[in-house]
Amino acid sequence: MNFVFPPPATASVAVAGEPARFPVRRIFCVGRNYAAHAREMGKDPEREAPFFFTKPADAIVGDGETVAYPPLTSNFHFEGELVVAIGKAGSDIANDDALAHVYGYAVGNDLTRRDLQLEARDKGRPWDWGKAFDRSAVCGPIHRVGEIGHIGKGFIRLAVNGERKQDADVADLIWSVTEIISILSRSVRIEPGDLVFTGTPAGVGALVPGDVCVVEIEGLGSLTTIIGVRKPA
Repeated sequence: MNFVFPPPATASVAVAGEPARFPVRRIFCVGRNYAAHAREMGKDPEREAPFFFTKPADAIVGDGETVAYPPLTSNFHFEGELVVAIGKAGSDIANDDALAHVYGYAVGNDLTRRDLQLEARDKGRPWDWGKAFDRSAVCGPIHRVGEIGHIGKGFIRLAVNGERKQDADVADLIWSVTEIISILSRSVRIEPGDLVFTGTPAGVGALVPGDVCVVEIEGLGSLTTIIGVRKPA
C-alpha cells in the first residue's frame, strides 16, 4: 500500500520482563471513579453510570521520561491511576467474563490541563483540550496477568518531590475493573491494544517545571515523570 507520506510509528508501552512492546490502539479514561476525588471536584459521588473520555494513542509517555510543561495552561495537574491493558477483543461483555479480556496492568498518570478542563466543563464543551494533549498519558511497563494475577486492591500513591499527595486503595474504585470493561464494551468493541485509565483518587494538584512525580501501585512498582520547562511556541 502506498501513502502520500510515511505513516507514523505505532505508539507502544513497555512490557515488564520482556523485550517485545505492547502496541497501543486507543486510550480510554474513566472520569471521577473515586468518591473522594468526585467530592474534591465539586461533584456528587453517587454511583451513577460511569463516563469515559479518550486520549490519542501517541500521547503515551514511558517511565522516567521528561514531559515539558504544556502550552495554554497555568494549572497543570497530576492524576495517579491504575491502567488496564486489553488483550482480547469483545463486545457486550458480561461482568463474569470481563477479566478474561485483560492482558495486564500498569501504573499510569493522567496529566491534565485543569484550567482548560474546568472551563470546558462549565461551558458544556468536550474535555479534549484539557485531557487529550501531547504527552498527556504517562504509562509504566505492563505487568502480564499470567505473572501477577488481577489487581483488585492494594495501595495507590503519588508523591511530588518526595511529598505524598495521593494515598488510597484500588479497592476504593466506584466502578471496578470488571464493571468498567463490561460497561465500556456495551458502547464500543474493545480490541487488543486498548488501554483503560481507571480514574484517580483524591489529592490531585499542580505540577511545575523541575518537579519529579512518582506514582506507585502495590504489585506494579512505580512510575516516574520529570516536568520540564515550557517549550517556546
